[in-house]
Amino acid sequence: MNTKTVIVIGNGMVSHKFCEKLTTKSNNFKLIVFGEEPIRAYDRVHLTDYFGNKTLDDLFLSKNEWYNENNIDLHLHDPIVHIDIEKKRIHSKKDIQIDYDYLILATGSAAFVPPIPGVDKEGVFLYRTIEDLDQIKAYALTANKGTVIGGGLLGLEAAKALVDLGIKESAVVEFAPRLMPRQIDDMASSILQNKLQALGLTCFLQKSTTQILGKNKITGLAFADGSQLDSDILIISAGIKPRDELAKAAGLAIGPRGGIIVDENMRTSDPHTFAIGECALYNEMIYGLVAPGYEMAEVAATTISGEQKLFAGFDMSTKLKLMGVDVASFGDPFITEPHARTILLEDKNKGIYKRLNISPDGKRLLGGILVGEAASYNMLLQTVNNNMPLPEHPETLLLGEQSESKPAGAGLEALPDTALICSCEGITKAQICDAVTQQGCEHADDVKKCTKAGSGCGGCVPMVKDLVAYTMKKQGKYIRNTICEHFNFSRQELFDLIKIHDLRTYDSVLDNLGTGHGCEVCKPLVSSLLASLWNEMILGKGNDVAQDSNDRFLANIQRGGTYSVVPRVPGGEIQPEKLIVIGEVAKKYGLYTKITGGQRIDMFGAHLNDLPFIWEELIAAGFESGHAYGKALRTVKSCVGSTWCRFGLHDSVSFAIQIEERYRGIRSPHKLKSAVSGCIRECAEAQSKDFGIIATEKGWNLYVCGNGGSKPQHAHLLVSDIDSETCIRYLDRFLMFYIHTADPLTRTATWLNKMEGGVDYLRNVVVEDSLGMAETWEKEMQALVDAYQCEWKVAVNNPDIRKRFVHFVNAPSEKDETVKFEEMRGQKKAADWNAPITY
Repeated sequence: MNTKTVIVIGNGMVSHKFCEKLTTKSNNFKLIVFGEEPIRAYDRVHLTDYFGNKTLDDLFLSKNEWYNENNIDLHLHDPIVHIDIEKKRIHSKKDIQIDYDYLILATGSAAFVPPIPGVDKEGVFLYRTIEDLDQIKAYALTANKGTVIGGGLLGLEAAKALVDLGIKESAVVEFAPRLMPRQIDDMASSILQNKLQALGLTCFLQKSTTQILGKNKITGLAFADGSQLDSDILIISAGIKPRDELAKAAGLAIGPRGGIIVDENMRTSDPHTFAIGECALYNEMIYGLVAPGYEMAEVAATTISGEQKLFAGFDMSTKLKLMGVDVASFGDPFITEPHARTILLEDKNKGIYKRLNISPDGKRLLGGILVGEAASYNMLLQTVNNNMPLPEHPETLLLGEQSESKPAGAGLEALPDTALICSCEGITKAQICDAVTQQGCEHADDVKKCTKAGSGCGGCVPMVKDLVAYTMKKQGKYIRNTICEHFNFSRQELFDLIKIHDLRTYDSVLDNLGTGHGCEVCKPLVSSLLASLWNEMILGKGNDVAQDSNDRFLANIQRGGTYSVVPRVPGGEIQPEKLIVIGEVAKKYGLYTKITGGQRIDMFGAHLNDLPFIWEELIAAGFESGHAYGKALRTVKSCVGSTWCRFGLHDSVSFAIQIEERYRGIRSPHKLKSAVSGCIRECAEAQSKDFGIIATEKGWNLYVCGNGGSKPQHAHLLVSDIDSETCIRYLDRFLMFYIHTADPLTRTATWLNKMEGGVDYLRNVVVEDSLGMAETWEKEMQALVDAYQCEWKVAVNNPDIRKRFVHFVNAPSEKDETVKFEEMRGQKKAADWNAPITY
């Protein structure tokens, strides 16, 4: 059989995928690729990581030798300038002329640049290529204020890049009335906007830019409403337009708004020419995501190989993480009455918005939107795509985690084998399960190497991991949950290894036990382990950059970009002098005050700059950090007990104070709450806490693994009628057992629910010492107790740490002017999120 010549114009992700697919299908083709850029194909989906922890080598889609190994001629930095359809010949800029049998147009798209006066000024950039990013990186070194025009997917990625580059005053300007207008609705946009603003990104909506200010280089933007915005650097990401100019000049059919018209085989109006990716117009639609581009590549490769595969449109569901904020939409996110019924969950406190659109009969899921928490995205997407029936109460799907009473893997069990898990690579559930059962893949990374599932956008990786665990469990195999790609260990294994090697910093842990540069999964996890092991100041020894945002500033970030101040009040007991200090501090710094359910006084509305000064005054009055921001002991609630109550059996306040002062500041997999009640009337609600203590006539009853919140769970009685000393000894063991073995972000209730043998096994370990670990755990706990220091006391006395608490590096004393308040019942509150914000 004669070898046929296939020329591919374009060297992006879709072009590379076409080459991969065609070389695996047949050896009867000679592939020749022409690329406009001077470097080989790279991952544009994760382009923003180039500003973070990825190098260009990390982004390349293949090794340089891959092209030679697959008999592919690669011509870089040599765009095609002319196509002769009649002669089936191309002509490149470097004057190369080659005849072909088949031509693949993978020319992609170009950034749409609005006709704004001044777009040619110095400091104005696009956000499409590595070259663009290198230029932005260099220019950003002298910039203090940055702006992005465009609030869509790529625009918000570009805004994240500005923040990653250290430009503290970054803004997004969007013409539409909401962010990501093609993916999410107004309510979701409002939640997203406020979460981004809390992270330092200002959003201007319904803004039409009329001019880019500055003489030779940008100094700002002018808007149609007469307002202006100062800016030293501007990235334009206002949409894309298909690169169809070459095809148009060759006489191929083009859509009225651009795009090379193709049929279901990806053929253009010329039978020997195909178009794939963002340059192709199928059924009057341009597909701007990588997954449909990959599908088009496979369809074209299959057709050229003489096989049959048709393109029938593509699901445009998407999930991404913007500056740490989950955003997802799936199915039809905007369908409304009477074609659907909508279920909404809006939690402004946590910044979570979820919308499910279900069929009028309540039996099928049609689409939805998730902002702030999207762990259930993959299963919800599969429910839509596979027309799976909904549970009797579909609103439970909005709660995120599966009910504890639901059998593990029930959702995956119901998923058909043909369910498409990785849309980028076209990998089904059956193929992933087969990789586990037939090819020995026991980790998601193994499945990725074997099937390529998860190698594209990466959105399917959580479901791939679930399928691996589900399949292995069905085989009766032990499931080893590794942390992430940078650490091939479970949390418990890493905990033990850090202890054995006496590692004290994130960098030393990564150097000795991990690979790569780390990620947003392993950094806070390792930081938590270090804190749990050594109880050292979490912002010391360079560990500050690895912390979650709340730990990084030793305060919970709240609505409007402000912070809360929560001093510890052990047992809820407080002297009048200290009450006066709290009142004076709150009045001086203009803080909202509230007595909480945990018997503390919280102060809200603090500016970042004020935090060290507020804590300086509180510490001088004898207060210490309440650790409201940490995965640590929050409070030990108490009733007044025998000191005042006529029913009280023991002094619950004194014991609560003793307990709280013993375990304060000790980091654990999740936050801990406790309570001590002076009698069975249970005024302190001890049986809904992670550990609770109730007075009896003979001593104390110790309850463990209770849970309040949205999924309450009654605590279990661990042991009865014990004295105070024994109670503390058992608590030491219980807490260390939990710290050693629980998965990340797992409350004690969930930890027990997953424990083989349940509370009986836990009792044997803690009370009967069946593992022989009691003495070790008691010593470890005492070491943590002895190492305690108030983090805020260290912070205010350490100049290097104190430097962190500024909004603007170049103006340390200036506060964030975008923080707005309203009056409510004689106090202030953060301005309502839906209210217009003036500047």
